[in-house]
Amino acid sequence: MKFLANFFEKGSVEKMFFCYPDPHYKKKKHRQRIVSMQLLAEYAYVLSPSALVYVVTDVEELFQWMSERLMNHPLFIRLTDEEIANDPVSPYVRDRTDEAARVEKNRGSKYFSIFRRLPDPTINSC
Repeated sequence: MKFLANFFEKGSVEKMFFCYPDPHYKKKKHRQRIVSMQLLAEYAYVLSPSALVYVVTDVEELFQWMSERLMNHPLFIRLTDEEIANDPVSPYVRDRTDEAARVEKNRGSKYFSIFRRLPDPTINSC
């Protein structure tokens, strides 16, 4: 992922999806998770302001990990429950993928959220 900016222009991506990523349970493997503060900076670079990041998993610990990092990053904000309910893409991401069907078949839980890419902060010159 560290070469993402080599393939996409700055601000050219409107939506990004993290659907059931590998949880990397072992602590020493956490650095390989798809969401980290370093990778969020890469994602923020290619995402346009107001772009959406969809996160869905069946592992609660991983969901909390990803959500915490996204909420602590200055360029992302979580959508409200009302905004998520009104998003036309969310039912497809949450309920209509092959992995979502497997989770439902096994009566598992799904953890879902959407985050918005905020505009770059302005710098006031003196």
